[in-house]
Amino acid sequence: MKSIDALVRRAMEYKEKGLSEKEIGDELHLSPETVTWLLTRGVKGEAPPRDIKIGWRSVGVYGNRIGFISAALTDVILEETEKRDLKATAVLGIAINGIPYATLISEDMGMELVVYRPAHDRPKGGAFSSNYAGVDGKDVIIIDDVISTGETIRGAIKETQEAGGQVVLAVVFVNKTDRDDVDGVPLRALVRARGIM
Repeated sequence: MKSIDALVRRAMEYKEKGLSEKEIGDELHLSPETVTWLLTRGVKGEAPPRDIKIGWRSVGVYGNRIGFISAALTDVILEETEKRDLKATAVLGIAINGIPYATLISEDMGMELVVYRPAHDRPKGGAFSSNYAGVDGKDVIIIDDVISTGETIRGAIKETQEAGGQVVLAVVFVNKTDRDDVDGVPLRALVRARGIM
């Protein structure tokens, strides 16, 4: 999707299927603000927001490639937990794109797997899948694919704490911000992608 027109078409297709702007952003690896702009094409005359389109379909189509990325993320986690003397007992994958990485990381590290479905546009918040581990009494590492605004990870932190868990680290494939933490939780990424202008 090299052109804006192609992004607009994809955003419109997802909107017609009933996805929220946050969910469209997750699918296209764009911020919700950029999705809003794409769907309205700057009706109010606004310039497009500063954003970076991340595409890694070449990673996501093969399990072994997801495994390679997960191994690198595991290495980052081991480095960070040793450096900060952190203890963790569970890995939380944020649906949908964080789950494959979190699954393999939990296997590599011998930790329980938690699956979290973010709130998106639901007013009552996100949900932990009852088919996987819970967070009560656990020290948790959050895994997601990308951080743009931080709202998804912020929600996961808040709801983990409300459910009796403690988030000790958040790790993403790509950090599109200049943040090194989210609400006091250390944030690490395999790749940091930021505009410089």
